[in-house]
Amino acid sequence: MKFEDYHIAPEIKRSLEKAGFKRPTDIQFKAIPAIMKGEDVLAIAQTGTGKTAAFAIPVVDLLSRQKPSSRAEGIKCLVMVPTRELAIQITEVFERIAQYTSIKAISVFGGVEQAPQIAQLERGVDILISTPGRMFDLVSQGHIKLNRIEILILDEADHMLDLGFIKDIQDLIKFLPKNRQTLFFSATINEKIKKLAYSLVRNAIRIQISPQNPVARNITHSVAFIGMDDKRFFLERVIKENPDKKILVFVRTKVRAERVFKALERMEIEAVTIHGDKEQKDRLEAMASFRKGEVKILIATDVSARGIDIANVDYVVNYDLPEQAENYVHRVGRTGRGVQKGIAVSFCSPEEKPVLDEIQEYLGQPIDILKISTTDYSETLDFTADTTDDLKSLMKEVEEFESRKKKHKKR
Repeated sequence: MKFEDYHIAPEIKRSLEKAGFKRPTDIQFKAIPAIMKGEDVLAIAQTGTGKTAAFAIPVVDLLSRQKPSSRAEGIKCLVMVPTRELAIQITEVFERIAQYTSIKAISVFGGVEQAPQIAQLERGVDILISTPGRMFDLVSQGHIKLNRIEILILDEADHMLDLGFIKDIQDLIKFLPKNRQTLFFSATINEKIKKLAYSLVRNAIRIQISPQNPVARNITHSVAFIGMDDKRFFLERVIKENPDKKILVFVRTKVRAERVFKALERMEIEAVTIHGDKEQKDRLEAMASFRKGEVKILIATDVSARGIDIANVDYVVNYDLPEQAENYVHRVGRTGRGVQKGIAVSFCSPEEKPVLDEIQEYLGQPIDILKISTTDYSETLDFTADTTDDLKSLMKEVEEFESRKKKHKKR
């Protein structure tokens, strides 16, 4: 079935054609008809399956078919998401799909001045995409009214629970009309998520897209055994052997992100970082420069592993293995999206082997080992452009980062 065969508004078909959408993905094929019928939906699908369009297409269609009404009547659809980056990305998808309709979508999130967001809200909005903190701030100030919500969408619900937003979600329900449509999207399912989901949805259509291999088939992923202190040299080699490739590097902590950035800087390799201690403006600039390909290397913590759709990422490098096994899937899912091929490589130090075992157990299969000969290993260390290998220099980098962080908190 093609999108042109769906009973959706011609304006939406036009925008889908312009965006190159021809056939629905599995999650879109199963979710769109149910949502268009007004059903509640509980959908479990791995990252990169097209979840955002699965709810954005039918929601824009439903709202565009309503009789014209004043936006002063209130927001009709609320989309709750765990992170700022995801809020921005989902808003872009709604805008693209709704571009030939009168439907207006905006996002609100913390970390930036609220005045411009309030101004947008005052001009009227049909679809609001928001993180919990900023939304409740604006509700308490009277800038957001939720009494006319017709559709509630929770996206990346499992990640929202991981970040401790369960009470916010439960509090949110008190503000919403009981007679509403609820769409619950999550990459994973467990008892806690199931309990929350069934407290929100009514007689929901359950959709589960769960291939035997949680990692998409078009991603080649492997692991290399590398000493913790040698990882930066192997990252340098990957980058220099792939000068035109877009590479997303995942590290475990904010301090590690800055250390890797400094190491690449010494190697005269341009990179940008994104993590929770960066100003929102800097995070947006880093994402924009990486998306456009102006900078080929993005170093990120797991704040960027979930749901972020960055086009044409050629490589994902797990510089550090993730603390939670399921985050491995979310990380490597940043490459090989849609029909594109992707490569993911993980650097595993001896102390990380127990984490690797957990990841392989979660995947239900071993990860291919990238064998590095003794000669190759030695040559990688010998030919590095980074000649700074003393502990004092590394500790100084950490101290500088911590000092900047303290100054930021005082402001």
